[in-house]
Amino acid sequence: MIRDSKTVSSPTPVALESKDRVVAPIGATTPTDTAAPTSEVDDVWRDYKRTGGEELRNQLIVRYLPLVRYISERLLMSLPKSIELEDLQSAGVFGLMDAIDGFDLERGIKFKTYCTTRIRGSILDELRSQDWVPRLVRLKAHQISKAEHSLEVELGRTPTAFEMARKLGVSLDEYGALREASSARTIFSLSEKWEDNDDDDSLSKIEVIEDRASVDPAESLSQRDVLNAITRSLSKKEKLIVIMYYYEGLTMREIGDILNLTESRVCQIHSNVMLRLKGLFNAKQNTLLM
Repeated sequence: MIRDSKTVSSPTPVALESKDRVVAPIGATTPTDTAAPTSEVDDVWRDYKRTGGEELRNQLIVRYLPLVRYISERLLMSLPKSIELEDLQSAGVFGLMDAIDGFDLERGIKFKTYCTTRIRGSILDELRSQDWVPRLVRLKAHQISKAEHSLEVELGRTPTAFEMARKLGVSLDEYGALREASSARTIFSLSEKWEDNDDDDSLSKIEVIEDRASVDPAESLSQRDVLNAITRSLSKKEKLIVIMYYYEGLTMREIGDILNLTESRVCQIHSNVMLRLKGLFNAKQNTLLM
């Protein structure tokens, strides 16, 4: 998240010194604490509103940065793991700067009360801008989820489609269309950890996801064992015919060209091999099953 704005001091919660005063930041653990005397904070506010000095603005930003972190951490608890705390804080800082610029000292309200809403709103706006699912789809999904939960509590079971349509005040066809429109797919990051812990040894999702295009090692080993069992009693020429026909997908004519045999001769050898193998399998069927 990158936005152009005025220069902001480092977010490290340390006290900043000006020529005639020191304004300490809000405590990182308890963002509602007041580390500096109220009169000093009020002096900074009055001076900033009178002069618009960038240094004074930065002092106020640094003072309330722990509040940005506090709000970001609270929001992060209900968000996917792909969302980074630093991204939320970055968006929250812009909300804090807007709150500082728009705060009116004459209204007689506490700045913390005023800026909390602006910080939270700035973070949520940034999250919505990054959401690939349209807001209308999210709204429809919320309506369906709310109605479904209400009916589950009322009926003590999962509601049917007819009951859901009646609850929402739509026809059954309209409910089906609404359900389909609200079923947006979710995007997951393959770099996320497969387990909840953050250990370095934890596997990422891309390391355990199934590759359907790859050959199953167990199946490949089984096929190789079957091939060895089939060709063990065959001559070299017979083995080549079986392998080229069943494993390489060559035709009888192509096999004949490779082995310098006629197509009819290849067919004859193939038929003889199949008869012998059939008799061999029938004789050893019980052994193979074991």
